Amino acid sequence: MELIGKRWAGAIIWALSERPHFFAELSQTVPGLSDRLLSRRLRELEAEGMVKRTVHVGAPPRVSYALTQKVKALRPAIRVLRVGARHWNGD
Repeated sequence: MELIGKRWAGAIIWALSERPHFFAELSQTVPGLSDRLLSRRLRELEAEGMVKRTVHVGAPPRVSYALTQKVKALRPAIRVLRVGARHWNGD
């Protein structure tokens, strides 16, 4: 829970809850988050077994990130939070 509570970690998990993202997509999906901090949070989430990093062969190689099965169990709670956030914002 401490890791999820760190700045930007929740936003990253929120973004990855819908589908895997490449690094650049995550950077665009979470505005205001620097690439350096995004990289740090992704490494922390990966070290805790919450995010899976996949390197795709190519020139240049691309890296995608996805939630692990461990965190996918949180999807129902994340969906409820999404509904609440939309209601809060008047959508």
